[in-house]
This record gives sequence, structure tokens and C-alpha cells, in this order.
Amino acid sequence: MTEGTAPKKRRVISEHVGEPPEGTWSNCLVVGDQVSIAGMTARGTEFDGDMDESDAYAQAKAIFQKIKHLMEAAGGSMDDLTKIVVYLTDIDDRDGVWKARREFFTEPFPVSTLFEVSKLVRPEMKVEIDALGTLGCGG
Repeated sequence: MTEGTAPKKRRVISEHVGEPPEGTWSNCLVVGDQVSIAGMTARGTEFDGDMDESDAYAQAKAIFQKIKHLMEAAGGSMDDLTKIVVYLTDIDDRDGVWKARREFFTEPFPVSTLFEVSKLVRPEMKVEIDALGTLGCGG
């Protein structure tokens, strides 16, 4: 990159992650070596249309799998994630999310913020997660 030239933005798509409606948002963008992943839900996975409302663990696990697919499509890995933000409709479901998180991350873990929200886009959704990372930083 020459001085004064901003890095180019590129959209990343994975065959394993459904794309949003045209003209709305991108699921994953890479700018330079920085990766931004939009809020993911279990929608578009095996849960679509038959989501167990009570199982935040299963939803979180499906979401982390989608994030993993996007990171790999971007040229990175889950170890390259530096921050995740978790939105829960019931804060008491955090243990299920933490259980799923331990299946996808190793030390040093990404920093994390967790919020309880009143609702997500569909009533059966209990968890939404977005993520930030830096390609190659995970070793």
C-alpha cells in the first residue's frame, strides 16, 4: 500500500452461509487485514424453520460455525478473531453460549461483550453474535 492510499474493501461470501437480501448489508467484509462479520443468527442453518426456542447452546454453536465458515472464506481462522459481541434475549442463557464458545476458541480468547436485548428479528431466535478479527494474528 502506498502512502495515503486506503486499503480496499472486499466482500467475503461462503457457500455455507446464506447471503442477506440484495441491497441490504454484507455478512463479512475485509479491509486490509481487518475482518468484520455482521450479526449472525442460527437462521439459515439446520435450525431454520424448526428452531428450538429453548436451546441457546445449539443456536450459539450454529452461529459460531457460520462465523468459522466466513473467517475461513476470508483467509483466516477462528484464532484470528479478536472481539465478539453476543446479544441474548435472556441473560440466563449465557452459560449455553459460553459452552459453545469453548468449542470454537482457544487461548488467548477474543475479548467479548454480552448484552441482553428485548428481542431479535424472529421470536424463536435467542442469540445473535457479531465478530471482528485481524487476519493472521492467531498464529
